[in-house]
Amino acid sequence: MKNPLNKRILRLLKEEWGKYLAIFLFMVVTIGFVSGFLVADNSMLTSYNQSFEKYNIENGHFELYQQANQQLLNELKKEDVKIYRHYFVEEKTKEVKSTLRIFKQNKKINKVCVMSGKLPQNDHQIAIDRMYATNNHLEIGDNLTLKNKKFKITGLVALSDYSALFSNNGDMMFDAVKFGVAITSNKAFDDFGQSHLHYSYAWRYQKQPKNETKEKNLSDDFLKVLNSKTVIKEYTPHYLNQAIKFTGDDMGSDKAMIVVLLYILIVIMAFVFAVTTNNTIVSEASVIGTLRASGYSRKELLKFYICLPLIVTVIACIVGNILGYTLLKDVCAGMYYGSYSLPTFKTLFNSEAFILTTIIPFILMLVINVIMISYKLQLSPLKFLRHDFKRKQTTKTLPLKRLRFFHRFRLRIIFQNIPSYLTLFVGIFFANVLLMFGMMMTPLLNHYQSEVEDNMISRYQYVLKAPMPTDTQGAEGYYATTLKAMHSQSNDEISVYGVKKNSDYVDIKWKNNGVMISDGYSDKYQLKTGDTITLKQKYGSKKYKFKVAGVYHYPAALSIWMNEKQYQDTFDVYAPNGYFSNHKIKDIDDRCIATTITKDDLTKLSRQLDVSMGQMFYLVDAFAIILFALLIYLLSKIIVEKNKNAISMVKILGYENKEINRLYLTATTWVVVISTLASLYLSRVVIDAIYRAMLADFSGWLTFYMPSTIYIKMFVMTMITYFVVSITQMRRIKKVPMDEALKNVND
Repeated sequence: MKNPLNKRILRLLKEEWGKYLAIFLFMVVTIGFVSGFLVADNSMLTSYNQSFEKYNIENGHFELYQQANQQLLNELKKEDVKIYRHYFVEEKTKEVKSTLRIFKQNKKINKVCVMSGKLPQNDHQIAIDRMYATNNHLEIGDNLTLKNKKFKITGLVALSDYSALFSNNGDMMFDAVKFGVAITSNKAFDDFGQSHLHYSYAWRYQKQPKNETKEKNLSDDFLKVLNSKTVIKEYTPHYLNQAIKFTGDDMGSDKAMIVVLLYILIVIMAFVFAVTTNNTIVSEASVIGTLRASGYSRKELLKFYICLPLIVTVIACIVGNILGYTLLKDVCAGMYYGSYSLPTFKTLFNSEAFILTTIIPFILMLVINVIMISYKLQLSPLKFLRHDFKRKQTTKTLPLKRLRFFHRFRLRIIFQNIPSYLTLFVGIFFANVLLMFGMMMTPLLNHYQSEVEDNMISRYQYVLKAPMPTDTQGAEGYYATTLKAMHSQSNDEISVYGVKKNSDYVDIKWKNNGVMISDGYSDKYQLKTGDTITLKQKYGSKKYKFKVAGVYHYPAALSIWMNEKQYQDTFDVYAPNGYFSNHKIKDIDDRCIATTITKDDLTKLSRQLDVSMGQMFYLVDAFAIILFALLIYLLSKIIVEKNKNAISMVKILGYENKEINRLYLTATTWVVVISTLASLYLSRVVIDAIYRAMLADFSGWLTFYMPSTIYIKMFVMTMITYFVVSITQMRRIKKVPMDEALKNVND
């Protein structure tokens, strides 16, 4: 025999369609986005992993100061590796004020994926990176001027060894705006000459290592051989190459974060369902008492009351997955293509996405509702008939006699709805964490960029391949090298500067012992005056110990500063290998300059993050506000419905709707205001921890900054949202009839 209670499911759904529709739509969008993200992430990550063999991506590359002779190449081949020429030139583009790293067409190593158009056919054609083209509004058929020669863009490509456009492996962030990669014909490449030519060589092991540990051992051994035979300008094994590895690491980490976000939201929705159902149980107490007295078991009633939440969850999961596998999958893939230079991918359907977005949410919804609803149903039939929901007699009451009637009434409402308000607090807290994260990033990036620009040492900072004199007015020589941080898991490179004691560019009050460190270095590793730090050679095994004498404000990089005498004694170098200058140096041959650092180079981090994630920050803000509004709507609705009888009674006693609003909505307003203020403080604590953990694995540091105006904006936004939602509850209070109190005389 079918359970007659099942006939009430559709009636309950019809009566509460607004509430269930709001939860349903929220879950559909959330599950759909996560499902689409997982499908796109898995498909693109699989394509990315397969690209290593498909495009014969290097196991590493090294750069020399001059062309390697055949004898050196023959000796290196004895190390069981294949060596490939992978020369490139770097030229400034006239049209978009950026730098292009240009390669020949290579069919043996680091092959190219043509996304649209075709590869160059003559020496006046060029194919450029798709991401670089998008960010600089370039299309096939446009012209680029390089070294006073016009090139026509014939294709948009993805270079397999530049999925993330890092111009320097030590940079904290890639730059797909001011830096790009391109392919030209062999003749066009040779026409650029040798002034900006880089002698880069890629290698592949004859037998591929099985894991990263073996790859590291092989690359360390190969580095020792190279160091013994030639002078290395740069050495980058595959496992440390950010241009290759950054994309895969980012896609892998995004998955865990998105899934955790989904489960937090599902848990919040499950609690909302449970609180809603418990409110229904309270309103139907007489019916439940009668059914229990008539022989219905708690198990049968539990099945009935959890049925509707589970039905809504299952349908939301199905609809969400359909959207995820179709429309939203392309949206999520577009987010990756908006940041990375990835090759084309093939959509792969996987069971893991179904489990993570359907099975686990269903289990969470089931477990939370079973626990909370079964606890409510443990009362005896007599207690249900009497509408007595107390589990033990209250021996003490709060001394509220001295308070005014309205205040006592509001406090009574709050105490009667503690579960609802606790759920509301958790939801507000989580929504504010999301909102704070979205709102803080743009000011943080803008502040970082302005700090870097305001604290630039000079307009031009030159690093030379070898010491060279200059007659440029105001140019000041300095010493520079790069060491590796041994206390870092993020492959941090520390810039070490040696400058004059009375420098015109670096204002430091030198102390007798120790070195100055940049504030970013101090902040990232919690270093303070008196600490000792150990660094090692970038391409060697020698270690250096330094005592921290103070902190110098230089936000552009993790760096150490010492006077030139101390630098000379430490590194046994006696000629400056760089210049600070506010004027462009023209009397040193470009072939003798290793690097020129300008404002564009120092601000690439903030610029790229704004391009890659600027729109995402606004989406996070919108999502947080929607979550906040949904929770306010559902839980305030529950409170009004739970107190229908009392509202009806005070109407009979002559209270007007405005006064009733003051009674019920003001109580909720108190809770919302207190919850918002408390969550602002807690959100800052959580965000600070998340931010430090998020940047711990990045090479470099971006000091945390959040203006106090964000707290004000967040509070105002949440209050405006609350008052908009509360209007609907005012209308609901107005519609409560006076005869409601007469329907249940036991209340």
